[in-house]
Amino acid sequence: MLSVKQELLGTLAEALQRIAPGSEVRAAFESPKVAVHGDFATTAAMQLARPLKQNPRQVAEALRNDLLQQPSYQRWAEAIDIAGPGFINIRLKPAAKQEVVREVLAAGGSCGRKADGAGERVVVEFVSANPTGPLHVGHGRQAALGDAICNLLATQGWQVHREYYYNDAGVQIQTLTHSTQLRARGFRPGDAVWPTDPENPASKGFYNGDYIQDIADDFLAKKTITASDRSFTASGDVDDVESIRNFAVAYLRHEQDKDLQAFNLQFDEYYLESSLYSSGRVDKAVERLIANGKTYEADGALWLKSTDYGDDKDRVMRKKDGTYTYFVPDVAYHITKWERGYRKAVNIQGTDHHGTIARVRAGLQAADVGIPKGYPDYVLHTMVRVVKGGEEVKISKRAGSYVTLRDLIEWTSKDAVRFFLLSRKPDTEYTFDVDLAVARNNDNPVYYVQYAHARIHSVLAAWGGDVGTLAQADLSPLEGPQAQALMLQLAKYPEMLTAAAEGEAPHDVTFYLRELAAAYHSYYDAERILVDDETVKRARLALILATAQVLHNGLAVLGVSAPTKM
Repeated sequence: MLSVKQELLGTLAEALQRIAPGSEVRAAFESPKVAVHGDFATTAAMQLARPLKQNPRQVAEALRNDLLQQPSYQRWAEAIDIAGPGFINIRLKPAAKQEVVREVLAAGGSCGRKADGAGERVVVEFVSANPTGPLHVGHGRQAALGDAICNLLATQGWQVHREYYYNDAGVQIQTLTHSTQLRARGFRPGDAVWPTDPENPASKGFYNGDYIQDIADDFLAKKTITASDRSFTASGDVDDVESIRNFAVAYLRHEQDKDLQAFNLQFDEYYLESSLYSSGRVDKAVERLIANGKTYEADGALWLKSTDYGDDKDRVMRKKDGTYTYFVPDVAYHITKWERGYRKAVNIQGTDHHGTIARVRAGLQAADVGIPKGYPDYVLHTMVRVVKGGEEVKISKRAGSYVTLRDLIEWTSKDAVRFFLLSRKPDTEYTFDVDLAVARNNDNPVYYVQYAHARIHSVLAAWGGDVGTLAQADLSPLEGPQAQALMLQLAKYPEMLTAAAEGEAPHDVTFYLRELAAAYHSYYDAERILVDDETVKRARLALILATAQVLHNGLAVLGVSAPTKM
């Protein structure tokens, strides 16, 4: 049916040119709001009415008459009706819908994939948590979003690079270092020395989680810690601040690696903010902005003329003490993305980073290195509330002040966490219900979808035949309303994937999979699969096999497994 739709659209485009030569009205189909009205609808007649200076229904009648004469519509369309002010509704023959089963089975794991990106490179930056503690559930939402968006872009032919950027210097690392040092000296939260630190008055207080004591104990034991991007051996000297800092960062990078491994997530590159300073890239970016006349000095500080680029006010770049504000290395970092050949960049960040968007983009425009407006793309997400036993959970023993990603995975599963965190638009508030996530019933969306896949495989196992032969099955028996509804749902998959990739909207995939699972469950309840009639049985088996394939492909985009038994 995927090819049928394209064939019918091509014929419609030709008919539009015959009726209105030179018209720019695009041939397009919509899904009728009421299923009984048909399978496809087009508003082309209403769009042509004004330029043709005709009544929309007149144009619709002319267009309908033209289409009825065309071989493709004679072959695939059962009826073409006019409704309302000029809608044209098209009802397909069962044979047209049956084509989707053949196409899905032929495509297999590549069903829905396109080459539109043609290997163009895109960098997606996500998680990017500073190495100061375990990953919390907000990082989990970001991890699920980033990985799914990467998978979506890959289905459209993009060459995807997953990147993790983190701050390995600054006030937060100082706070981590001194928190660990005090624990190593035997102090604990609540002691008189806590949380005031005369060497770090700008800190927001110390880190109080039990994990700080674990770091201190291993530091005193002179352990060696290896993370994905570093390895370090502790000196064990509580006065050796530099050793404590390096060990604490390595320790927490290792912990974050375990969080990401539990989530089955891997990055192609870890990019350190400190490297932007050590390589001179930050200074080079600032010098370029000054040379371009996009800065000025005032009140002892260096300012960027960000209002020239739509920001609500100019922004301080270099403070009175000579240090840079946090958006300056961000500008340098994104210049490196452009220089590395990434003409498309996507950043997944919390909504609390909204204020940085305008100033980073202003800095990139002011640098004048060829970067277009609107670079990079941003996907912002809200934080996540966690509810367990009907009450909100706010504290983790591991972290001290928040629920960690690993807590959530241990309480539920990797699959549940991924599916749940992707099931709403990123910028909407979300409450993660732990009890729902472990429920084995239809109220649990990930269970509902996975059960549909497992249910299909149980039927195939009961049949016991060679599934490879089903691609040649006679599909003509698939004429019932539930079978046709299921086939129509299968046909929506490729366009849904494309739209979700373009909109960086993996929640659309979760919605689609739930609808597909519902269509399958309705079909299963309406028609027995393993009937005596061999032709009918094989046709129905081919249909459910195609459904299992699309469920599997869609779940893979989300990073969720497709079990064959539950």
